[in-house]
Amino acid sequence: MNRVLYTRTMKTLMVASVGLTCALLIFMIVYVMFKGAQNISWQLISTKPSYLSGTIGILPDILNTIYIILATLIVELPLGVGAAVYLTEYAQNKKMVKVIEYAAETLSGIPSIIYGLVGMLFFVQFLNFQTSLFAGAMTLVIMNLPTVMRTTEESLKTVPQSYREGAFGLGAGKWRVIRTVVLPSCIDGVITGCILSVGRIIGESAALLFTAGFAHALHGVFDGLASSGATLSVALYVYAKEQGEFGVAFAIAAILMLLALIINLSAGLVSGYYKKKRSL
Repeated sequence: MNRVLYTRTMKTLMVASVGLTCALLIFMIVYVMFKGAQNISWQLISTKPSYLSGTIGILPDILNTIYIILATLIVELPLGVGAAVYLTEYAQNKKMVKVIEYAAETLSGIPSIIYGLVGMLFFVQFLNFQTSLFAGAMTLVIMNLPTVMRTTEESLKTVPQSYREGAFGLGAGKWRVIRTVVLPSCIDGVITGCILSVGRIIGESAALLFTAGFAHALHGVFDGLASSGATLSVALYVYAKEQGEFGVAFAIAAILMLLALIINLSAGLVSGYYKKKRSL
């Protein structure tokens, strides 16, 4: 009797935990979307701020977000995928591999504001990049490198050893096997890591406040990377905390939440597609 009561109690608690978690998620999404949808307009997302006329626009912040995503991925993907390939396919010293994996996991757990402080001291001051989107992008590269590296590494480990042995048996070299057999078989892990990295870039603000700044000027790609600029998440902080424009802040929050939902769904769909394709 006591055992049956204990089982039912634990089951009830677990169901309640699931229900509470789902309720909190749904409440946050509905609340932010409701408050944000009231303030989203074409004028808001298609213009830049004008302090003379008093109008607010977030087009520079949207473009700055795109610029910093592209700059981060261009540097981060080759480094992360290359490191994962070396650790999985080439490294012979397993102790060294364990140390590097532990270091990557430790890096992923460091608070982002510490990355911002290090990025400000190293990229902004020591390398003299000044406060710019490029300095922010390099800081985000260090932040997101463990994510790309670990997802790619885990995906590489799922490739059957028979694929490699078959390619070696046909006379292919090591690099040719990796390039033509291994990497195409684990492309889902690379894409998933890339999408998850984009999600973290979009949501990052603390590190960028130290390195990228919070200007709302409209620039081209190269001028924008060399200049100070606010991404959407930084703009949300500035409008809510510094200027008290909570309507604009909720509009940006709704846009960011939609982007986060799209990115997470994309990661799941891409991963599922390639897993299904690989199993055929």
